[in-house]
Amino acid sequence: MACPYFMPLHKLEGGSWPHPARLPLGAGWRGHCTAPGHEGKVPPQDVLEAFCNLGYASSCPWAPRERAWDAVRFAVCAPQNLNGRASGQSVPGNAACTIRLRYVCERDHRPVTDGELEFDLANARWLRQHDDPRLQKMAECFLETYLKKKI
Repeated sequence: MACPYFMPLHKLEGGSWPHPARLPLGAGWRGHCTAPGHEGKVPPQDVLEAFCNLGYASSCPWAPRERAWDAVRFAVCAPQNLNGRASGQSVPGNAACTIRLRYVCERDHRPVTDGELEFDLANARWLRQHDDPRLQKMAECFLETYLKKKI
């Protein structure tokens, strides 16, 4: 689960995670905080690794006490077959043209809200995106790493 106040911007190479591909966004990311009082601040590497990329906001000293969510999870719910195609290429035959991402926002280890986002692979654009720019950016990062693994 990624912290809901984290705005990922660039892949974080050389983090200290034993299995970076298992991280909630599919890789480690650098970015900045959006929590009140810390907007735009870039956390140090140890905070990025322990809280931003991996943790519940309840553990982070920058997170506000009153918050809607502690963490955000993502999963791919469609399609299953992406072999041999890159974003923006035409889709041959019956290969999948869109990909759906499921997200769940949690508070105290319980779901608070959830939904689906949808990305058009053939035209490289979002058909359904989230209103919260942080969650949308996390979805974009998750999708980027997912597609790199599948193609």
